[in-house]
Amino acid sequence: MFQQLRNYKLSYMLYNLFKKSKLKHNIPLYKKYGIKKSYFSSISSSDFAHLPDTERKADKDKLTATPFFTKLSEDAKESALQYDDNGYMIIRNYLSPETADKINQEIENMVNDGTLKFRYGGKLMFAIHHSEILKNIGNDKDLTEFLSVLLNGKAKLFQSINFINGSQQKTHSDSIHMTTYPLGGLLGVWIALEDVDENNGALHYIPKSQKLPYFLNSDYDNEGTAFKIGKKSYTAYEEFLENKVKELGLKKEIFRAKKGDLLIWHANILHGGEPHLDKNRTRKSLVYHFFDENSVCYHEVTQRPALFEL
Repeated sequence: MFQQLRNYKLSYMLYNLFKKSKLKHNIPLYKKYGIKKSYFSSISSSDFAHLPDTERKADKDKLTATPFFTKLSEDAKESALQYDDNGYMIIRNYLSPETADKINQEIENMVNDGTLKFRYGGKLMFAIHHSEILKNIGNDKDLTEFLSVLLNGKAKLFQSINFINGSQQKTHSDSIHMTTYPLGGLLGVWIALEDVDENNGALHYIPKSQKLPYFLNSDYDNEGTAFKIGKKSYTAYEEFLENKVKELGLKKEIFRAKKGDLLIWHANILHGGEPHLDKNRTRKSLVYHFFDENSVCYHEVTQRPALFEL
């Protein structure tokens, strides 16, 4: 019964009606873009189809002037300057091994005392609400200033996800889950909390795939109706994308990471998790997602406006 109710837009609207404080960020943006909807209403890419979109590109002069950039190694600087072209960047040794160990201990403690529970097949959501270490890393002023330049906007920490094992998630774009108008107003920051390779569920990504069109509900016939969200399963999206990758002959790369290494990826880059083959090893990692405060934020699959928890 509960699962059936989740297919109806009205159930989300009633829930959102009492969440105005967490949805108010969209209200002035709806007015700006002429979207005649209430803050609690269902919303999706179809509501913005009549509006022009703009390409987001980082101003390299602003990027290189940030304190964050000036402290990077030469390899990391080069990776940062290629972000717009490649759709990702790699920063080695971003966290010290000691900091990574401290995070892992905090996460273990919160799982053991019930503060955090596994959701969505192995995710520990929003540990930033319970850990000063995680909150401080995600809200670091130099980092958020740097990310703001990448977004050509103003980066705001939206969520954190901790993993104990590899996600093994099939290739996808974050923009089907966490969507913005204008498009591209989101990025991910992934940090290895221990060494990661092909045997314990490494992350993979497809370089330059952020330049592809944003594949949204309309692309796999999942727009739904005025009353119900699209009826197709998420598997249908994964299959659609898998076929698209084959059709275009795209090749993935695997991120072999050492403890403390960081990867930043574009909202539209295709990425996922490799099979976790060695069951005797964990794959502890941390993901932050950042939205651009100047963008309308919503979830395309469920056609819900995004709640800001912070």
